[in-house]
Amino acid sequence: MKALMKTKPGFGNLHLLDIPEPVCDATGIKIKVRYSGICGTDMHIYHDSYKSYPPVVIGHEFSGEVVESGKNVKNINPGDIVMVLPSIAWTCKNCMYCKQGYYMFCSERRSIGSGVNGSFTEYVVVNKEMVYKVPSTISLQEAALAEPLACAVQAIEELTEFHAGDWVLLSGPGPIGLLCLSLLVRKGCNVIVTGTSQDLTRLNIAKELRAHTIVDVFTQDLQEIVDELTEGVGVDVGVECSGAPSAVNTSIKAIKKLGKYIQVGIIGSDIEMDMDSILYKQIQLYGSYAHSMQTWEKVKKILSTNTIDLKPIITDVVPLSEWERAFEIIESKECGKVLMYYDFEE
Repeated sequence: MKALMKTKPGFGNLHLLDIPEPVCDATGIKIKVRYSGICGTDMHIYHDSYKSYPPVVIGHEFSGEVVESGKNVKNINPGDIVMVLPSIAWTCKNCMYCKQGYYMFCSERRSIGSGVNGSFTEYVVVNKEMVYKVPSTISLQEAALAEPLACAVQAIEELTEFHAGDWVLLSGPGPIGLLCLSLLVRKGCNVIVTGTSQDLTRLNIAKELRAHTIVDVFTQDLQEIVDELTEGVGVDVGVECSGAPSAVNTSIKAIKKLGKYIQVGIIGSDIEMDMDSILYKQIQLYGSYAHSMQTWEKVKKILSTNTIDLKPIITDVVPLSEWERAFEIIESKECGKVLMYYDFEE
């Protein structure tokens, strides 16, 4: 089967190669990948600004159909349509973080798509703890967004409280930002979404998802807009999803005294941060790194009740054979979530 692999460290080094089909052991579940989303992490791996363990098949956001389950696997059978928690391909299961469900902080953790072979291919074998049946309320394409939705759920539902009527500044209208927006709108928040002139497509999706205001920071004065909307007080919460260094201090400046700041986007480099404003405004600062076991329980409930609309966020579906075009679409930012599907005949 074909697979898109990071073959060695350094910029680029992604190649479509022939590899053997994975073998399903007694505790494994073999899944035929139907749709796999391209994540910001995949782009960081491409740019060599996120740790990976090449040679490795990249890709970790996916849905698919079970084609084989090991003899020790219960309740997951061939034919089941599933989504996958990719971050626990390998954890120690014994450290304090694993025992509390905060597997992201396990020092031995390896994730699908960076530490072990991932989903930009035809078949993946995973362990039974990673597999969740897809609710009948959503499509296979929407199910491929389960993992990025989990990232948004932790940031918006678990770290702190949001209230109806809150003003929220959301920087970065990429897929994670749009998912955060959907959750915030569901809470009744007034969300100001910022992007650049390159983000016009994404900002229009944000408007469709009922953002209160969209702002092009290249052509509009964000602080002036925030002051006008909040009567000079500032936003209650800043949610930074872009990973752009310039967005950090811009967000902090817009936050009110005793406000909150949540970092969701990966910046990938050291930056200078306005710590004095955090001090003088007494801003509460949060980092949101992926998700936990309790997050996935919330994701299942959200998807099974169909309480947010994921369809507008999916803008492009591209065959794996055209992965370079798919990556170019993401680099251009003229898209929401880009999915890929396996299109090679064996």
